Amino acid sequence: MTSLSEDDFSCPVCHEIFKNPVLLSCSHSFCKECLQQFWRTKKTQDCPVCRRRSSKPNPPLNLALKNLCESFLKERNEKRSSGSEEICSLHSEKLKLFCLEDKQSVCLVCRDSQKHINHTFRPIGEVVPSYKEELNTALKSLQEKLKHNENIKGEFEKTVQHIKSQAEHTERQIKQQFEKLHQFLRDEEEATITALREEEEQKKQMMKEKLEEMNRHISALSHTIKDMEEMMKDNNVCFLKKFPVSMERVQISQPDPQMASGALIHVSSYLGNLQFRVWKKMQDIVQNTPVILDPNTAHPSLALSDDLTSVRLRLYQPLPDNPERFDDYYCVLGSEGFNSGTHCWNVEVKESSCWSLGVTTASNQRKGRDFCNTDVWSVCTGFHFKQNLEHVRVDLYYDRGTVSFSDPVTNTHLHTFTTTFTDTLFPFFWCDFSFLRILPVNSQ
Repeated sequence: MTSLSEDDFSCPVCHEIFKNPVLLSCSHSFCKECLQQFWRTKKTQDCPVCRRRSSKPNPPLNLALKNLCESFLKERNEKRSSGSEEICSLHSEKLKLFCLEDKQSVCLVCRDSQKHINHTFRPIGEVVPSYKEELNTALKSLQEKLKHNENIKGEFEKTVQHIKSQAEHTERQIKQQFEKLHQFLRDEEEATITALREEEEQKKQMMKEKLEEMNRHISALSHTIKDMEEMMKDNNVCFLKKFPVSMERVQISQPDPQMASGALIHVSSYLGNLQFRVWKKMQDIVQNTPVILDPNTAHPSLALSDDLTSVRLRLYQPLPDNPERFDDYYCVLGSEGFNSGTHCWNVEVKESSCWSLGVTTASNQRKGRDFCNTDVWSVCTGFHFKQNLEHVRVDLYYDRGTVSFSDPVTNTHLHTFTTTFTDTLFPFFWCDFSFLRILPVNSQ
């Protein structure tokens, strides 16, 4: 096996190691696929080497050659994997040169072969250091990339935990909010049923009094009837003597008791539009805030209230560095963006010494210090207001291209920006040593 070279196991058509070799009657062997492709192209069944016509359209498999090829490949792979192969597989010469065009080690015979004509060669010893340096540079880049990816993986794992924490906290808040609604409904149910039972007792007491009156009336009638019946048994003298008084008793008897109006339960007052009436009452305890803060945009040093309507400064808390979150400015955005229509909201600033609020575009950069450079329309504590502000009203007229700020307490205009909006706008709030609260509609 070692005395044979790769040429001895190469297909004359593709010049590669035989794959599924077949044997023609002329004793020449070819890869099965190479032979079939040759025949399809030439439209004849001639041998590609000697041109002798084959009598069989499906020549038999050359098992002996197939086994030799497999053994040769196995031995060659073992040599290469052990790192001991320094001999040219074609010419059994030492590999001393490197072909720069083909990027492979060759022997002196390979250099002079037709395959490497006009190619450039270098001694292997000269090529390896530069290649090792190039590989080492690439290796360092991959190592840095691996370290960076491991850091990102760590952030992703922290994000998974934060998502879990977010979901648990949100679920608790949902349950608390619904419990308030449930308690309100339970209280309303109890109050309605209590009123029903009070009316029931009142109406039953009234009918009880009517029944007592009826019993007295029936008793009086019974006595009168009994007396009359006894009088009918008297002799004529006695009968005539009692007759005037008895007739007077009959004539002055009390009228029959009548059913009082409104004696029944006023069912419609309890069931009529019950859900609507409860919903109307619920409006007194339910607040509607026109802007809700988005916690996923808040700087890690900002704390949002559970109902997401107020923000204050706090100690830095590690949070996922998601693309939506501010990492330099102490800012937070509203949860809903606007790309048309008219919108307004009031912000309480009376407990704040350093603040800014207004609108910004959805595409504005939230990382680094570039946020305030463009696409921000806002007023702040340094805006030279003449009065001490408690509230600031923001009026956004998207289609008109204006953002107006005013004092809703004194109805004083503060400032108006005029431009052309093309991007979605989000309310934004900057809070430094301050407390800002978005007021609900029913308290503005």
